[in-house]
Amino acid sequence: MAKAKARELRDLAADVIATKVKEMEANLFNMRFQASMGKLENTTLLQTTRRDIARAKTVLHQKSVAGK
Repeated sequence: MAKAKARELRDLAADVIATKVKEMEANLFNMRFQASMGKLENTTLLQTTRRDIARAKTVLHQKSVAGK
């Protein structure tokens, strides 16, 4: 998965961003299991995915505040 850019996320609709967040959270869940069993080769993906989720949630929050 490519790094999610805030600029690219701002161009998306809120429901699309929410869907991407759920997908990334599911992916993070699976990666955590892989890491605990020693199967995850690139452990920096955990940190990158967490940051991408935070970035997407931030943009989603900004959209909700701007819509009020």
